[in-house]
Amino acid sequence: MYEFLSTKLASLPKRRLSMSGQQPAAVLLALTDETEPRVILTQRAMHMPTHQGQVAFPGGKVDDTDADEVATALREAEEEVALNPQQVTIVGPMGQVYSRHGFVVTPIVGVVPATVIEELTPDPGELDHVFAVPVEFFLNDTPYMRPVEMLPGHFQVPTFQYGDFTIWGMTAFVLAEFLNHVYDADFPLTTRP
Repeated sequence: MYEFLSTKLASLPKRRLSMSGQQPAAVLLALTDETEPRVILTQRAMHMPTHQGQVAFPGGKVDDTDADEVATALREAEEEVALNPQQVTIVGPMGQVYSRHGFVVTPIVGVVPATVIEELTPDPGELDHVFAVPVEFFLNDTPYMRPVEMLPGHFQVPTFQYGDFTIWGMTAFVLAEFLNHVYDADFPLTTRP
């Protein structure tokens, strides 16, 4: 899986965005190393001040103690879902995206053994759930496309319904961009006026 992703992502433009007025953050787009890979996702706790109940990748704000965005993504994944950083093989970053909540987010792609899924535990202070979705689900689903405001503009972004979980917004945009580049999916991530 690592070799496959590394080869595919080598040609992905590493979009870097202006940090002016924005805070840096990073998320971990972790895939399992198996024939039918799965993506690790979380659902934010309903008592959180922002993003209540939203599905997201493990991740968060860059701390002063973090060496780089990779360190942020690994630290946050360990804090949020108890994912041991030693079990993550980092492939590399994707292009940065703006969050409408004032962050410039760097998605970090990593590969984990399939066995870690059963060991993950959501931090109840931040999350209600941690779960894994097969990549095949996203490739075979026909999502609803809706406009989402993501600075600097609006984009058509898929909304996936996986059981009780609605995957939309920035998380769905990052997933769709990843799937378009790595698996030749054809999600139309076009801007609109």
